[in-house]
Amino acid sequence: MKTIFRALAPLLLLAPVFAQAPAGDKDQKDWVQLFNGKSLDGWTPKITGYALGDNFGNTFRVEDGLLKVSYDKYDQFNNRFGHIFYKQSYSDYIIAVEYRFTGEQAKGGPAWAFRNSGIMIHCQDPASMGKDQDFPISIEVQLLGGNGKDARTNANVCTPGTNMVMDGQLVTKHCVNSTSKTFHGDQWVRVEAIVHGDSVIRHVVNGETVLTYEMAQIGGGSVSNFNPSAKPDGQLLTGGYISLQSESHPVEFRKVELLNLEGCIDPKAKNYKSYYIKADNTACKY
Repeated sequence: MKTIFRALAPLLLLAPVFAQAPAGDKDQKDWVQLFNGKSLDGWTPKITGYALGDNFGNTFRVEDGLLKVSYDKYDQFNNRFGHIFYKQSYSDYIIAVEYRFTGEQAKGGPAWAFRNSGIMIHCQDPASMGKDQDFPISIEVQLLGGNGKDARTNANVCTPGTNMVMDGQLVTKHCVNSTSKTFHGDQWVRVEAIVHGDSVIRHVVNGETVLTYEMAQIGGGSVSNFNPSAKPDGQLLTGGYISLQSESHPVEFRKVELLNLEGCIDPKAKNYKSYYIKADNTACKY
């Protein structure tokens, strides 16, 4: 497999995102709420064995202002891994969710999927997925919960159909653990992924950076029944769709929000933002 290595983008680019902003519209962070608390508008499910848009068993639903992943209409899980995709693709951004696990795992769910979900970033177009494909070709920011006694890091990275680079070395193992603490019980946890195209990606748990890597790229295994044309190994991932997982344990999301880091960088424009790191001056408004 041909792998392209490039110099890291300056880490100083991350600083404007977190710095205390002075007053002024140019510094006001425009978080977009991808989940409106009322419906699944803008989201499309894809469950293994079913066509895109078929929300088998009402797996993904909205109740009490929460986006819930539920299995009360499943007799057995039967490897029906699911993902719900947001309608738009992104390149440079911060995606944040606030989630918690509840209840019991669905019957037949794999042991590793206990209190396990994820934010999938740099996803392939869901329309390009095979009907029986289990996971999108993507990078997974794992959302995990503890069993009440054992240590289990959160916001690990897993790589269905992808690889990445850490410390200058290509990483081909499927999952790499973060440095986070364990989150037991049904507590709410905030996880963010700071995504800089095909450069640096960082995982943040409750405000603490727990994992950093770069140069996400297509390659590797851990994905089944995909169309080979959707997997050009060695191709860097500069952007893609975002999805949330259904892996057999009930999970709730009370917030799903995104801060786009791409936009107008002309200070003379009305919609200039000081935290943008990627230019899209076609969006400038004067």
